[in-house]
Amino acid sequence: MIQVHDLSFQPYLSSEKIQTRIQELATELKTEYADKRPLFIGVLNGAFMFAADLLKACSFDCEISFIKVASYRGTQSTGEVSTLIGLDEDIKGRHIVIVEDIVDTGNTMAKLMRDLTEYEPASMSLVSLLLKPEALQHPHLPLRYIGFEIPNKFVVGYGLDYDGLGRNYPDIYQLVQ
Repeated sequence: MIQVHDLSFQPYLSSEKIQTRIQELATELKTEYADKRPLFIGVLNGAFMFAADLLKACSFDCEISFIKVASYRGTQSTGEVSTLIGLDEDIKGRHIVIVEDIVDTGNTMAKLMRDLTEYEPASMSLVSLLLKPEALQHPHLPLRYIGFEIPNKFVVGYGLDYDGLGRNYPDIYQLVQ
């Protein structure tokens, strides 16, 4: 059990289980992208740990960049997506793999993918460590690479935070309700 701000969280996914799944995802990505030199775009801040571990596991030529978007305040999605830091690379004709920590409503990814489509990438897919199917409002998202499907409960750890804290834990913890 851990305490983050005023909330208690219980262990949910161990770092060992996370790392095993990341290796599996890298193998799946290699099948599709080994000959395409994809550009991975990590979504900050939450996906920084996942993006780093995923790229280390990818045994093929690839590049990485980052973009910062926000849609959360506290434990709830605001419903509004704001881009805080944009992409510097030219993605026209590139194979893009967006690296996200968690997809719940899908609002952030839907907006980001719409925005990136305007730059004419050759292809675009999404790899997310976590997916909350019960919360998903955008079933059309290209969710081909998912680490774990989880219940619609708030989680912290392994890059995921609660008002800035909790990102540093190697495991993922679920809110005690």
